[in-house]
Amino acid sequence: MNRHLSQRLGFSLLTLIAIITVVPIISVIVYIFLQGSPAISREFLLAVPRSGMREGGIFPAIIGTFYLTIGTAIFSVPLGIAAAIYLSEYAPDNAWTRIIRLAIINLAGIPSVVYGLFGLGLFVLFLKFGTSILAASLTLSIMTLPVIISTSEEALRAVPQSFRTVSVSLGATRWQTIRRIVLPQGLPGILTGVILGLERAAGETAPILFTGAAFFLPRLPGSIFDATMALPYHLFVISTQVPEMPIQIQYGTALVLLIFVLGMNLIATVIRSRARARRQW
Repeated sequence: MNRHLSQRLGFSLLTLIAIITVVPIISVIVYIFLQGSPAISREFLLAVPRSGMREGGIFPAIIGTFYLTIGTAIFSVPLGIAAAIYLSEYAPDNAWTRIIRLAIINLAGIPSVVYGLFGLGLFVLFLKFGTSILAASLTLSIMTLPVIISTSEEALRAVPQSFRTVSVSLGATRWQTIRRIVLPQGLPGILTGVILGLERAAGETAPILFTGAAFFLPRLPGSIFDATMALPYHLFVISTQVPEMPIQIQYGTALVLLIFVLGMNLIATVIRSRARARRQW
């Protein structure tokens, strides 16, 4: 009887913790939606800002955020997955690889402003990329690499060893086994890491503040060497630096950024679900 009572108390406690965690998140999302939805219109989404950003729209910031996210994915995803494959499949289990894994975990906890200062010194000043989409994308890529590497490695290591053994016994090379067996089976976990990294990159302000974001640029960038507006920095500016800014525009910008991030998550969830349905374990 005591065992069943303890089990019920444990389940009740876990349920209470889940409710305490989920309810505030849902409340914030609903509040932003209610406050920001009146500002959403065709002009708000497709027009450039004007009158000191108090009127017009946020189209350049939306496109800039999209460019930065795509640029981050181009640089960080292939490198992160390649590093995860090496650590999971090729690297020996010795002190050196353990130090590398510890360094990756520590890099994931570094404040984003430090990455911004690093990007400023390396990409903007030393490599002379200037304040540009390229410099900001490279900085965001370095910031997201630890998350992608660590989650992708765990996803690959979770694939049963028997899959590798059977593949090699049938005559496949090590790379063929990784490419045709291990990677497809670990795809759901890899996608989780990629989306977590890109979502963080899409919502960061400090790194792009130093490397690529413009305060007010009512036009689209012409190349990767141009600066751009971005939703996180634009939201920071209109919330703190622009006097008499209508509150609806602030919440409308926050709602668009929220939809952008949740949309990425939704797409990844659909792809991950289909990959899990094809998984053989």
